[in-house]
Amino acid sequence: MYQYGGSVLYHYTDFQAVDGILRQAQLRVNNVLRMNDSAEMRHFMTRLCSAIVDRLNQDGDSGHVEAVRDLFRAEMKKEYSAYAACFSFHRDDAAQWERYGNRGRGVCIAFQREHLEKIAQGPLSLQAVFYQNSMAGHPMVEVFCRLIRDGETLSGDNPAVRKAMCDAWACSVSFKHPSFRSEYEMRLVVSPFEKEAFHIRPCYHISKERIKKYYPLDLRAMCEKIGIGIEDLVTEMIIGPDSTQSLAMFQDYLRDNGLHRLAERVSLSDCPLRTLPI
Repeated sequence: MYQYGGSVLYHYTDFQAVDGILRQAQLRVNNVLRMNDSAEMRHFMTRLCSAIVDRLNQDGDSGHVEAVRDLFRAEMKKEYSAYAACFSFHRDDAAQWERYGNRGRGVCIAFQREHLEKIAQGPLSLQAVFYQNSMAGHPMVEVFCRLIRDGETLSGDNPAVRKAMCDAWACSVSFKHPSFRSEYEMRLVVSPFEKEAFHIRPCYHISKERIKKYYPLDLRAMCEKIGIGIEDLVTEMIIGPDSTQSLAMFQDYLRDNGLHRLAERVSLSDCPLRTLPI
């Protein structure tokens, strides 16, 4: 398993998003269910159900197995989601460029992890992503088994069961299918289960094909709260390996928007990735 000890986190994106992050000081957290690994939350919940069933069978309590399966079947029909901004520990990485950096034509922004950890307060959390299939041994297995031992009715209307299910959904954001292991990811997450403490109004991006919901995080206000500026948060920027963007022009853009120190931290990618003509 990866050791999540890196001090820098890399966010791969396109130039339009970079303008929002740097000039407007706004970081968008997008719906996890609309990302390229959209089954991940349900991946966790399905495996969690299986782990609970296995534990009950091992403990000789097969009488509650169907009730657990019915509970999770009903839960999986609902559409819960969390909102996240994704980061990798991989710098200038071909797979990250291809998946998230506009196929190598975008930008990689490096963030200081310690500052993101300080920013992640209240309903925000910075979570390491783990990649596994089996949920045996996960703390939520014991939570549900304890409810059963205590005689709680396995119904979504039961407050104790409802809380456990909400906690399980919140945990699901940090688990992905093992096939995504190479991404080595952390996420700045807004859980959907703490709306009372989250006062940011949602926004909607309208394209020709669909409407997407997101939450805009005010980076300038968050940085001021912990006593830093945007240029303290962002350590470097890398222009993608297949980008036609001029380095000098990008540096002019940064200087003209008051980001003089950051302009000196821009470089061109060394990654040999090139998009083949169709």
